Amino acid sequence: MASLTTRLEVARAALATLDEVLLEPMTKIVRDAAIQRFECTHETIWKAAQAYLAEREGERHDTPKSVFRASFRAGLLNEDEARLAIEMVDDRNRTSHTYRESIAQQIYGRLPAYARLMRLLLERCARPAP
Repeated sequence: MASLTTRLEVARAALATLDEVLLEPMTKIVRDAAIQRFECTHETIWKAAQAYLAEREGERHDTPKSVFRASFRAGLLNEDEARLAIEMVDDRNRTSHTYRESIAQQIYGRLPAYARLMRLLLERCARPAP
């Protein structure tokens, strides 16, 4: 498993690409690019949180939902943020299994909130160990 520092660097870079595309005026191409970047960013974020939990909490978790639930228990996410993180996982799963215009539009509309959540989680994971 990659170190927490490495995972955080990769996640920050992925999040920067998502932030970049979200600044563009919305077109179908921009929407689809944003969703693709969201998929990649989501993957790097949950793996960064996974590394945090392993290194700092001594916990092993193998799925995004279990990582976000454990992040709540570890104090990285509050209850509302943890709920949003679980919704984010569900949306991520929808993007990879089904493509429907209406679903793409709904998920695109939630991407700014997901980006904020992922940024908060990264910042909290990057805090120095006590």
